[in-house]
Parts: sequence; structure tokens; C-alpha cells
Amino acid sequence: MKRVYIALFSLVFLWSCKEEGKFKPRQFSNVALETILQDSTLSIRAIEILDKHSLAFAANNNTYGLYHAENDKWLLSKQEYDSLDIQFRAVANNNEDFFMLSVGNPSLLYKTSNSGDMELVYKEENDGVFYDAMAFWNEKEGIAIGDATHGCLSIIITRNGGELWTKLPCDVLPNTIENEGAFAASNTNIAIVGNHTWVATTAGRVYYSPDKGKSWNVFEAPIVKDKDTEGIYSIDFYNELLGFAIGGDYTNPEDNSANKMKTIDGGKTWQLVAENKNPGYRSCVQYLPNRAGEELVTVGFKGVDYSNDAGESWSHLTNEGFYTIRFLNDSVAYAAGAGRICKLTFIP
Repeated sequence: MKRVYIALFSLVFLWSCKEEGKFKPRQFSNVALETILQDSTLSIRAIEILDKHSLAFAANNNTYGLYHAENDKWLLSKQEYDSLDIQFRAVANNNEDFFMLSVGNPSLLYKTSNSGDMELVYKEENDGVFYDAMAFWNEKEGIAIGDATHGCLSIIITRNGGELWTKLPCDVLPNTIENEGAFAASNTNIAIVGNHTWVATTAGRVYYSPDKGKSWNVFEAPIVKDKDTEGIYSIDFYNELLGFAIGGDYTNPEDNSANKMKTIDGGKTWQLVAENKNPGYRSCVQYLPNRAGEELVTVGFKGVDYSNDAGESWSHLTNEGFYTIRFLNDSVAYAAGAGRICKLTFIP
């Protein structure tokens, strides 16, 4: 009998632990905004959290900057190249250096030099060149993607910490379809988990590499993509299987049909969610860290929205508009947009 009691106690204990370990969804009701940078001349679509104390961005007007949260100070600078009006839409950090990449022709990729200045490490001149996003797998290996040229997506890769970047030849990439590219709207066309990489395109397709860009497949997705202004604007993955993508049409931002989708098999198949329900067009979506892949936030110039059920339903938190967002923890983020960068605190 004593052994029966012990067995029953063990079962109850294990069941209780399992219950306590279950995900408990939160419901945010508001978001508090603190403006940390304001400049009406800037359109900021690329930000990167370097550590818990610093944030970097690059934008239009040749401008980039570094924010030190500990002393609430900004260091702003301009990167000159001939007389070009440079627009930066992609940035990245490999835990050693900061990188920023411009759109248009010529495309210019800079990294932090030993002197602290920005060093040009890659330049591409081509009438069709237009790079959209950049990310790193680790300290040595990184990727940037751009619109199609010569029948394939433009993909450049570094394997030596960003000193040298090499463009992948089209014979190792899937063929593109007409006018396929990516939207340089929030620097979130690339999602990385470990060695796995996903790239979202204007054609509503998802490119996938299991081996840090050495081999590629492409998967079709049901997101709206009939017009040049439609397609996937942003993609994020919580783990190797669970991912979410959002887009729509920025010229018709209220349209909420076929603009949100998720995958549970690593991007091989996608299912539309919250069909014909808000939000409509958004330019960036991010999973909240350490929230079991259930909580997401999406931003666009029409506001900020939150989901606590893996994107099946959404709550509109504010009409304050942003282009892109990055999380410090599970309730605090930085967001950037037209003329400003803000610190956002999500409030239950």
C-alpha cells in the first residue's frame, strides 16, 4: 500500500509540474511610447539591437547612428560616397561589427573598421541591383538578399566576418518568376534559426536553405501577390518549424484578405490565418522572445497589433505608425519609422 501512495504522489507531482509549465498567454491592452530619436528628415527602416545597452540604425540621407541606453546618448554620422544620396534599408550585427547596406545602384555595403569608421567591403554596380535585407548566422557567416538579376535572386554571402562578400551564381539558386524581388520595408525579409534560413519575396514565395546558404529550395505560399505592391513584406521564425509571415498591399492598407500566414513544418506549407480580419497591411512581424511561439507583434504605418494565439487573432494596440521593430525582452522593444525611433513598453 505504501508503494501505491508513493506512485500516486509521483503522478500528481509530475502532473502539477506539467500544468505549471504550460504556456499562459498574456493580453496586452496598451503600449507606452518613449521617443528616443526624432528627425523629420529621416525614414528609418533598419534597426539592430547590439546588446541590452545599445541600438544602431541606418537610414536615408546617408545617415546612421548608435544609441547608448545607459547614458541616453546618440552618436549620429553620415556616410559619404562621391555625391550620392545614400539610402540604407538593411543593417546587421555579428557581435563584433556593425554592417549597413544601401539600396539602388551602386549598392554599397559597409562594416565597422578597426578605427571605428565605416569601411566599404562590397560594391555592386548593375542597373537592376537593389538589396533589401541582411543578417548573420554567426560571427563569421552572413547573408544579404536583393531583387532578382539575371534570372535569380541577388544573394551575397560572407564566410570571414564580413571582410569579403561573394555573390551566389544563378546556377545554385532557384529560378525567379517575373519581377520577383523583396520589399526593402523593414529589414525582415530574412529569418534565421541556427543553420536554417528563410527568405520572403514579393512574389509570395519563401526560399529556404538548411545549410547557411549552400543549397536552396523554394516554396509557394497563399499570401496575396497579384500586384507589384503585394506580397510578403516580413517573415520571422520562432524555431526550425514555427514561422509567420505578413504583408498585403501598402497602397491599400485596410485590405486584410490573404495577408497573414503561418507554417508549422519549417516553411514547406503555409496556412492563411485571421482571414478578412485585421490587421491589414503591415511591414514587420516579430515573435516575442521566450513566449512559446504564441505571441507576435506586427507594425506598420497604420499601427501596432498583438497576437497571443500564434497569429489566429489580433488586438490593435495603437494607431502610432512604425516600419520595423526589434525586442529587447518579452515586453520591451525598439521601433522605428518616419522621423523617429521609439522605445515601446507593452502593458497588460
